[in-house]
Amino acid sequence: MTTWITICDTCKREGWDAASGAPTDGEALAALVEAAAEDSNDVRTRRVSCTMGCDRACNITVQAAGKINYSLGTFEPTAQDAEAIVDYAAKHAASETGQVPYREWPQGVKGHFVSRHQPLPE
Repeated sequence: MTTWITICDTCKREGWDAASGAPTDGEALAALVEAAAEDSNDVRTRRVSCTMGCDRACNITVQAAGKINYSLGTFEPTAQDAEAIVDYAAKHAASETGQVPYREWPQGVKGHFVSRHQPLPE
């Protein structure tokens, strides 16, 4: 089953300078996550504008129909964080319920979980 990584592309970490013309931190993270997930069969990505987690920028959600879904934040727009996000999403996709045992979490997602959302009733 496909797991979606939803990336907030409007996230701005402290110190981001609008006058620089640089992409937002969310846009930079989104590009890295998209590249890291490019060859995955079970993980897809999408960008959204604002997940309302500004205090924890950069934010993502890991979601799949019928599974527990997760919000994560306080990422940096780095290849290392992007790879950890995609690795976790692949484990979420492989799980029947969406739960991934803590011992299997990539180090790069530990400490980034914000909330867990139960699947919607069918």
